[in-house]
Amino acid sequence: MALSLLLFAGACLGHVAILVASHNFWYGLKLPRAAVEAMHVLHGLAALAGLFGLWLLTGGDVLNVFQSPEHDLWRIALGTYIVLCWLAAFVAFPALTIRRRLRGQPAVLVSNHTHTVDVAKRLGFKPIGLGMFRHLARLPGNEVFRVDFAERLLRLPRLPLAWDGLTILHLTDLHFNGSPDRIFFDQVMDLCGEMEPDLVAVTGDVLDSPEHHRWIVPVLRRLRWRIAAFAVLGNHDRWYDGHLVRRRLRRCDILPLGNTWRRLEVRGEPLLVIGNEGPWFGPPPDLSDCPPGVFRLCLSHTPDNMPWARRNAIDLMLAGHVHGGQVRLPLIGSVLVPSRYGRRYDCGTFDEPPTVLHVSRGLSGREPIRYNCRPEVCKLVLQPGAV
Repeated sequence: MALSLLLFAGACLGHVAILVASHNFWYGLKLPRAAVEAMHVLHGLAALAGLFGLWLLTGGDVLNVFQSPEHDLWRIALGTYIVLCWLAAFVAFPALTIRRRLRGQPAVLVSNHTHTVDVAKRLGFKPIGLGMFRHLARLPGNEVFRVDFAERLLRLPRLPLAWDGLTILHLTDLHFNGSPDRIFFDQVMDLCGEMEPDLVAVTGDVLDSPEHHRWIVPVLRRLRWRIAAFAVLGNHDRWYDGHLVRRRLRRCDILPLGNTWRRLEVRGEPLLVIGNEGPWFGPPPDLSDCPPGVFRLCLSHTPDNMPWARRNAIDLMLAGHVHGGQVRLPLIGSVLVPSRYGRRYDCGTFDEPPTVLHVSRGLSGREPIRYNCRPEVCKLVLQPGAV
Protein backbone atom coordinates (compact mmCIF):
# COMPACT_ATOMS: atom_id res chain seq x y z
CA MET A 1 0.00 0.00 0.00
CA ALA A 2 2.77 2.43 0.93
CA LEU A 3 4.60 1.70 -2.34
CA SER A 4 1.41 2.20 -4.34
CA LEU A 5 0.77 5.56 -2.70
CA LEU A 6 4.37 6.64 -3.30
CA LEU A 7 4.25 5.67 -6.97
CA PHE A 8 0.89 7.36 -7.46
CA ALA A 9 2.13 10.53 -5.74
CA GLY A 10 5.26 10.42 -7.90
CA ALA A 11 3.18 10.12 -11.05
CA CYS A 12 1.08 13.13 -9.98
CA LEU A 13 4.13 15.19 -9.04
CA GLY A 14 5.86 14.32 -12.29
CA HIS A 15 2.76 15.24 -14.28
CA VAL A 16 2.68 18.67 -12.67
CA ALA A 17 6.45 19.10 -13.12
CA ILE A 18 6.19 18.32 -16.84
CA LEU A 19 3.42 20.86 -17.30
CA VAL A 20 5.26 23.50 -15.28
CA ALA A 21 8.34 23.01 -17.47
CA SER A 22 6.16 23.30 -20.58
CA HIS A 23 4.47 26.43 -19.23
CA ASN A 24 7.81 28.09 -18.44
CA PHE A 25 9.19 27.30 -21.90
CA TRP A 26 6.21 28.58 -23.87
CA TYR A 27 5.90 31.73 -21.78
CA GLY A 28 9.49 32.59 -22.69
CA LEU A 29 8.67 32.70 -26.41
CA LYS A 30 7.33 35.57 -28.50
CA LEU A 31 3.59 34.85 -28.47
CA PRO A 32 0.57 37.10 -29.02
CA ARG A 33 -1.14 38.17 -25.83
CA ALA A 34 -4.20 36.02 -26.59
CA ALA A 35 -1.97 32.98 -27.03
CA VAL A 36 -0.23 33.68 -23.71
CA GLU A 37 -3.57 33.90 -21.90
CA ALA A 38 -4.75 30.70 -23.58
CA MET A 39 -1.49 28.99 -22.65
CA HIS A 40 -2.01 29.84 -18.97
CA VAL A 41 -5.52 28.40 -18.99
CA LEU A 42 -4.67 25.29 -21.00
CA HIS A 43 -1.73 24.33 -18.81
CA GLY A 44 -3.82 24.80 -15.68
CA LEU A 45 -6.66 22.70 -17.07
CA ALA A 46 -4.24 20.03 -18.29
CA ALA A 47 -2.68 19.81 -14.82
CA LEU A 48 -6.04 19.31 -13.14
CA ALA A 49 -7.36 16.98 -15.84
CA GLY A 50 -4.23 14.86 -15.65
CA LEU A 51 -4.45 14.44 -11.88
CA PHE A 52 -8.11 13.50 -12.11
CA GLY A 53 -7.43 11.18 -15.04
CA LEU A 54 -4.64 9.34 -13.23
CA TRP A 55 -6.94 8.65 -10.32
CA LEU A 56 -9.86 7.68 -12.55
CA LEU A 57 -7.84 5.31 -14.72
CA THR A 58 -5.71 3.71 -12.01
CA GLY A 59 -7.78 4.02 -8.84
CA GLY A 60 -4.64 5.21 -7.10
CA ASP A 61 -2.67 2.03 -7.94
CA VAL A 62 -0.58 2.82 -11.01
CA LEU A 63 1.10 -0.61 -10.93
CA ASN A 64 -2.16 -2.10 -12.22
CA VAL A 65 -1.45 -0.47 -15.57
CA PHE A 66 1.74 -2.54 -15.93
CA GLN A 67 0.47 -5.75 -14.33
CA SER A 68 -2.69 -6.10 -16.43
CA PRO A 69 -2.61 -8.98 -18.95
CA GLU A 70 -4.33 -6.72 -21.45
CA HIS A 71 -2.12 -4.67 -23.77
CA ASP A 72 -4.52 -2.10 -25.14
CA LEU A 73 -3.09 0.91 -26.89
CA TRP A 74 -4.39 3.25 -24.18
CA ARG A 75 -2.67 1.18 -21.48
CA ILE A 76 0.62 1.33 -23.37
CA ALA A 77 0.28 5.10 -23.80
CA LEU A 78 -0.71 5.60 -20.16
CA GLY A 79 2.12 3.37 -18.92
CA THR A 80 4.63 5.27 -21.04
CA TYR A 81 3.42 8.59 -19.68
CA ILE A 82 3.51 7.32 -16.09
CA VAL A 83 7.16 6.27 -16.58
CA LEU A 84 7.94 9.76 -17.92
CA CYS A 85 6.23 11.25 -14.87
CA TRP A 86 8.29 9.04 -12.54
CA LEU A 87 11.49 10.12 -14.30
CA ALA A 88 10.46 13.76 -13.87
CA ALA A 89 9.47 13.32 -10.22
CA PHE A 90 12.19 10.97 -8.96
CA VAL A 91 15.15 11.87 -11.21
CA ALA A 92 15.00 15.15 -13.12
CA PHE A 93 13.25 17.38 -10.57
CA PRO A 94 15.34 16.28 -7.54
CA ALA A 95 18.59 16.40 -9.54
CA LEU A 96 17.94 19.93 -10.80
CA THR A 97 16.82 21.11 -7.37
CA ILE A 98 19.90 19.67 -5.63
CA ARG A 99 22.15 21.14 -8.30
CA ARG A 100 20.61 24.57 -7.76
CA ARG A 101 20.91 24.29 -3.98
CA LEU A 102 24.57 23.36 -4.23
CA ARG A 103 25.36 26.12 -6.69
CA GLY A 104 27.50 28.65 -4.89
CA GLN A 105 27.72 32.35 -5.50
CA PRO A 106 29.95 33.20 -8.47
CA ALA A 107 33.35 34.67 -7.67
CA VAL A 108 32.42 37.90 -9.47
CA LEU A 109 29.90 38.63 -6.70
CA VAL A 110 32.22 39.99 -4.03
CA SER A 111 29.54 41.10 -1.56
CA ASN A 112 25.76 41.28 -1.27
CA HIS A 113 24.10 43.46 1.34
CA THR A 114 20.34 43.88 1.58
CA HIS A 115 18.02 45.88 3.78
CA THR A 116 14.25 45.52 3.60
CA VAL A 117 11.80 48.42 3.67
CA ASP A 118 8.19 47.70 4.59
CA VAL A 119 6.45 50.35 2.51
CA ALA A 120 3.05 49.60 4.04
CA LYS A 121 4.46 50.14 7.53
CA ARG A 122 6.21 53.29 6.36
CA LEU A 123 2.92 54.66 5.02
CA GLY A 124 0.74 53.40 7.85
CA PHE A 125 -1.53 51.48 5.47
CA LYS A 126 -1.37 48.92 2.68
CA PRO A 127 -1.25 50.74 -0.70
CA ILE A 128 -3.34 48.06 -2.40
CA GLY A 129 -4.82 50.27 -5.11
CA LEU A 130 -7.54 49.38 -7.59
CA GLY A 131 -5.91 46.85 -9.93
CA MET A 132 -7.76 43.85 -11.28
CA PHE A 133 -5.99 41.41 -8.94
CA ARG A 134 -5.85 43.74 -5.91
CA HIS A 135 -7.47 41.23 -3.57
CA LEU A 136 -4.37 39.01 -3.80
CA ALA A 137 -2.43 41.73 -1.97
CA ARG A 138 -4.56 41.03 1.13
CA LEU A 139 -3.51 37.38 1.41
CA PRO A 140 -1.88 36.53 4.76
CA GLY A 141 1.89 36.55 4.62
CA ASN A 142 2.02 38.27 1.23
CA GLU A 143 5.24 40.32 1.06
CA VAL A 144 4.30 42.43 -1.95
CA PHE A 145 4.90 45.69 -0.03
CA ARG A 146 8.21 44.65 1.59
CA VAL A 147 10.97 45.75 -0.78
CA ASP A 148 14.56 44.51 -0.66
CA PHE A 149 17.10 47.22 -1.41
CA ALA A 150 20.20 45.28 -2.39
CA GLU A 151 23.75 46.55 -2.90
CA ARG A 152 25.93 44.09 -4.78
CA LEU A 153 29.63 44.49 -5.48
CA LEU A 154 30.65 42.91 -8.79
CA ARG A 155 34.28 42.39 -9.75
CA LEU A 156 34.58 42.44 -13.54
CA PRO A 157 37.87 41.59 -15.29
CA ARG A 158 37.47 43.97 -18.26
CA LEU A 159 36.22 46.94 -16.28
CA PRO A 160 38.46 50.04 -16.73
CA LEU A 161 40.39 51.01 -13.63
CA ALA A 162 38.84 54.48 -13.80
CA TRP A 163 35.43 52.95 -13.13
CA ASP A 164 36.30 51.49 -9.75
CA GLY A 165 33.17 52.11 -7.63
CA LEU A 166 30.91 52.95 -10.60
CA THR A 167 27.28 52.37 -9.57
CA ILE A 168 24.26 51.22 -11.57
CA LEU A 169 20.72 51.29 -10.22
CA HIS A 170 18.94 48.30 -11.76
CA LEU A 171 15.15 48.60 -11.87
CA THR A 172 12.84 46.20 -13.62
CA ASP A 173 9.25 44.96 -13.87
CA LEU A 174 7.31 47.84 -12.35
CA HIS A 175 4.09 46.59 -14.00
CA PHE A 176 1.98 49.69 -13.44
CA ASN A 177 -1.58 48.35 -13.37
CA GLY A 178 -3.24 49.89 -10.31
CA SER A 179 -2.01 47.43 -7.66
CA PRO A 180 0.15 48.33 -5.84
CA ASP A 181 -1.12 51.90 -5.79
CA ARG A 182 1.00 54.71 -7.20
CA ILE A 183 2.03 55.92 -3.74
CA PHE A 184 3.92 52.64 -3.28
CA PHE A 185 6.06 53.37 -6.35
CA ASP A 186 6.50 57.02 -5.31
CA GLN A 187 7.95 55.85 -2.01
CA VAL A 188 10.30 53.35 -3.65
CA MET A 189 11.50 55.84 -6.28
CA ASP A 190 12.22 58.42 -3.58
CA LEU A 191 14.39 55.87 -1.79
CA CYS A 192 16.09 55.00 -5.08
CA GLY A 193 16.83 58.68 -5.66
CA GLU A 194 18.71 58.78 -2.36
CA MET A 195 21.16 56.16 -3.71
CA GLU A 196 22.61 58.68 -6.21
CA PRO A 197 23.81 56.09 -8.76
CA ASP A 198 26.01 56.94 -11.72
CA LEU A 199 23.75 55.09 -14.16
CA VAL A 200 20.15 53.93 -14.11
CA ALA A 201 19.06 50.84 -16.07
CA VAL A 202 15.36 50.00 -16.44
CA THR A 203 14.91 46.56 -17.99
CA GLY A 204 11.31 46.49 -19.09
CA ASP A 205 7.69 45.80 -18.22
CA VAL A 206 7.11 49.31 -16.97
CA LEU A 207 3.44 49.07 -17.88
CA ASP A 208 0.74 46.44 -17.45
CA SER A 209 -2.48 48.31 -18.12
CA PRO A 210 -3.87 50.61 -20.84
CA GLU A 211 -4.99 53.10 -18.15
CA HIS A 212 -1.70 53.64 -16.35
CA HIS A 213 0.58 55.33 -18.89
CA ARG A 214 0.05 58.50 -16.87
CA TRP A 215 2.00 57.01 -13.94
CA ILE A 216 5.26 56.72 -15.88
CA VAL A 217 6.37 60.36 -15.84
CA PRO A 218 5.47 61.37 -12.26
CA VAL A 219 6.87 58.14 -10.81
CA LEU A 220 10.12 57.81 -12.76
CA ARG A 221 10.92 61.53 -12.61
CA ARG A 222 11.68 60.96 -8.93
CA LEU A 223 14.82 59.06 -9.89
CA ARG A 224 18.21 60.75 -9.74
CA TRP A 225 21.50 59.84 -11.42
CA ARG A 226 24.89 61.40 -12.13
CA ILE A 227 25.60 60.37 -15.74
CA ALA A 228 22.75 58.80 -17.72
CA ALA A 229 19.66 56.59 -17.60
CA PHE A 230 18.61 53.97 -20.13
CA ALA A 231 15.71 51.57 -20.63
CA VAL A 232 14.46 48.69 -22.73
CA LEU A 233 10.88 47.51 -23.05
CA GLY A 234 9.39 44.13 -22.16
CA ASN A 235 6.59 41.95 -23.45
CA HIS A 236 3.91 43.68 -21.36
CA ASP A 237 5.01 47.09 -22.66
CA ARG A 238 4.50 45.73 -26.17
CA TRP A 239 0.91 44.79 -25.32
CA TYR A 240 0.09 48.30 -24.07
CA ASP A 241 1.47 50.65 -26.76
CA GLY A 242 5.24 50.47 -26.62
CA HIS A 243 5.58 53.69 -28.63
CA LEU A 244 3.75 55.62 -25.92
CA VAL A 245 5.88 54.01 -23.23
CA ARG A 246 9.03 55.14 -25.05
CA ARG A 247 7.73 58.72 -25.33
CA ARG A 248 6.93 58.85 -21.62
CA LEU A 249 10.39 57.50 -20.74
CA ARG A 250 12.03 60.21 -22.83
CA ARG A 251 10.07 62.82 -20.90
CA CYS A 252 11.81 61.47 -17.78
CA ASP A 253 15.20 61.85 -19.53
CA ILE A 254 15.48 58.06 -19.62
CA LEU A 255 16.70 56.98 -23.05
CA PRO A 256 14.82 53.96 -24.49
CA LEU A 257 17.49 52.01 -26.34
CA GLY A 258 15.32 49.65 -28.34
CA ASN A 259 17.53 47.20 -30.23
CA THR A 260 20.35 49.70 -30.67
CA TRP A 261 23.53 50.81 -28.91
CA ARG A 262 25.00 54.05 -27.64
CA ARG A 263 28.56 55.06 -26.88
CA LEU A 264 29.28 57.49 -24.06
CA GLU A 265 32.26 58.64 -22.07
CA VAL A 266 32.33 57.66 -18.41
CA ARG A 267 35.21 59.03 -16.34
CA GLY A 268 37.22 59.45 -19.50
CA GLU A 269 36.66 55.89 -20.73
CA PRO A 270 34.27 54.75 -23.50
CA LEU A 271 31.22 52.65 -22.59
CA LEU A 272 28.88 50.86 -24.99
CA VAL A 273 25.32 50.58 -23.69
CA ILE A 274 23.34 48.07 -25.74
CA GLY A 275 19.64 47.34 -25.76
CA ASN A 276 18.20 43.93 -26.65
CA GLU A 277 14.39 43.79 -26.60
CA GLY A 278 14.15 40.35 -28.17
CA PRO A 279 12.24 38.24 -28.70
CA TRP A 280 9.27 40.63 -28.49
CA PHE A 281 10.78 43.49 -30.47
CA GLY A 282 13.04 42.96 -33.47
CA PRO A 283 15.33 42.80 -35.27
CA PRO A 284 18.11 42.01 -32.80
CA PRO A 285 20.78 44.68 -32.34
CA ASP A 286 23.47 44.89 -34.99
CA LEU A 287 26.84 45.23 -33.25
CA SER A 288 28.98 44.93 -36.36
CA ASP A 289 30.01 48.59 -36.15
CA CYS A 290 30.69 48.57 -32.41
CA PRO A 291 34.28 49.52 -31.63
CA PRO A 292 36.31 46.56 -30.34
CA GLY A 293 37.87 46.43 -26.92
CA VAL A 294 35.24 48.66 -25.30
CA PHE A 295 33.32 47.53 -22.21
CA ARG A 296 29.82 46.38 -23.20
CA LEU A 297 26.82 46.83 -20.91
CA CYS A 298 23.59 45.28 -22.19
CA LEU A 299 20.02 45.86 -21.01
CA SER A 300 17.71 42.95 -21.81
CA HIS A 301 14.23 42.33 -20.48
CA THR A 302 14.64 38.56 -20.43
CA PRO A 303 17.66 36.54 -19.26
CA ASP A 304 16.97 34.20 -22.17
CA ASN A 305 19.18 36.49 -24.29
CA MET A 306 22.23 35.20 -22.38
CA PRO A 307 23.50 33.01 -25.29
CA TRP A 308 23.28 36.04 -27.59
CA ALA A 309 25.17 38.12 -25.03
CA ARG A 310 27.97 35.57 -24.81
CA ARG A 311 28.29 35.35 -28.60
CA ASN A 312 28.56 39.14 -28.77
CA ALA A 313 31.14 39.54 -25.99
CA ILE A 314 28.82 41.39 -23.61
CA ASP A 315 30.65 42.08 -20.35
CA LEU A 316 27.61 42.73 -18.15
CA MET A 317 23.95 42.05 -18.96
CA LEU A 318 21.07 43.21 -16.77
CA ALA A 319 17.67 41.49 -17.00
CA GLY A 320 14.39 40.90 -15.22
CA HIS A 321 11.15 39.38 -16.57
CA VAL A 322 11.08 36.22 -14.44
CA HIS A 323 10.40 37.92 -11.05
CA GLY A 324 12.38 35.27 -9.20
CA GLY A 325 9.28 33.12 -9.58
CA GLN A 326 7.26 35.42 -7.23
CA VAL A 327 6.54 32.39 -5.03
CA ARG A 328 9.55 30.39 -3.84
CA LEU A 329 8.99 27.16 -1.95
CA PRO A 330 11.20 26.08 0.96
CA LEU A 331 14.17 23.99 -0.26
CA ILE A 332 12.75 23.86 -3.80
CA GLY A 333 12.91 27.56 -4.67
CA SER A 334 11.16 28.99 -7.71
CA VAL A 335 8.59 26.99 -9.69
CA LEU A 336 6.84 29.15 -12.29
CA VAL A 337 9.58 30.98 -14.19
CA PRO A 338 8.69 32.31 -17.67
CA SER A 339 11.90 31.30 -19.43
CA ARG A 340 13.01 28.88 -22.12
CA TYR A 341 15.64 27.77 -19.60
CA GLY A 342 13.19 27.12 -16.80
CA ARG A 343 14.57 28.03 -13.36
CA ARG A 344 18.19 28.38 -14.52
CA TYR A 345 18.29 32.19 -14.47
CA ASP A 346 15.47 32.94 -12.02
CA CYS A 347 17.30 35.61 -10.01
CA GLY A 348 20.76 36.61 -8.89
CA THR A 349 24.19 36.81 -10.50
CA PHE A 350 25.52 34.34 -13.06
CA ASP A 351 29.03 34.20 -14.50
CA GLU A 352 29.28 32.52 -17.89
CA PRO A 353 32.37 34.06 -19.51
CA PRO A 354 32.69 36.40 -21.18
CA THR A 355 29.35 37.58 -19.76
CA VAL A 356 28.18 38.31 -16.23
CA LEU A 357 24.39 38.29 -15.96
CA HIS A 358 22.44 40.03 -13.22
CA VAL A 359 18.75 39.11 -12.93
CA SER A 360 16.58 41.16 -10.58
CA ARG A 361 13.39 39.82 -9.00
CA GLY A 362 11.70 43.06 -10.04
CA LEU A 363 9.52 45.49 -8.18
CA SER A 364 6.02 44.27 -9.02
CA GLY A 365 4.06 41.96 -11.30
CA ARG A 366 0.76 41.46 -13.00
CA GLU A 367 -0.52 39.73 -9.87
CA PRO A 368 0.44 41.43 -6.57
CA ILE A 369 1.65 38.32 -4.82
CA ARG A 370 5.06 37.55 -3.29
CA TYR A 371 5.99 34.70 -0.99
CA ASN A 372 9.62 34.13 0.03
CA CYS A 373 10.49 36.32 -2.96
CA ARG A 374 10.25 39.97 -1.99
CA PRO A 375 10.25 42.78 -4.58
CA GLU A 376 13.74 44.01 -5.28
CA VAL A 377 15.71 47.11 -6.22
CA CYS A 378 19.42 46.60 -6.93
CA LYS A 379 22.36 48.95 -6.74
CA LEU A 380 25.35 47.40 -8.46
CA VAL A 381 28.81 48.62 -7.51
CA LEU A 382 31.46 47.73 -10.10
CA GLN A 383 35.07 46.93 -9.32
CA PRO A 384 37.86 46.05 -11.76
CA GLY A 385 40.09 43.03 -11.23
CA ALA A 386 40.50 39.35 -11.93
CA VAL A 387 38.39 36.81 -10.07
